[in-house]
Amino acid sequence: MQIHESAEDYLESILILGQQKGSVRSIDVAQYLGFSKPSVSRAVGLLRENGYLTVDTGGFLNLTKSGLEIADRIYERHQFISAWLISLGVSRETALRDACRIEHAISAESFAAIKKHFPLDPA
Repeated sequence: MQIHESAEDYLESILILGQQKGSVRSIDVAQYLGFSKPSVSRAVGLLRENGYLTVDTGGFLNLTKSGLEIADRIYERHQFISAWLISLGVSRETALRDACRIEHAISAESFAAIKKHFPLDPA
């Protein structure tokens, strides 16, 4: 399933914030991404309409199965690509910034080949 890069960023952010905080509201996403609350509210509405997340009565955001699958995929790419670039000697700041761009553009086939060819030590 193909979704826009911005939607992937929102889903990834919700995943990360959920891991850090346990529960996530729109305001948390706005602060994390540096976006306005109305922009985040609009995006949350679209993600909810498309079945990627739910919002409970307390205003907490919860990824659906499809939302979690996308968030996990993007976050795995981000973590791997940034670690790989750092291992190649790229500064941490540049590696993190570049990984944010690459994670959306790389195909599943290319990413799998890179992971297979360049296994990273998890330590």
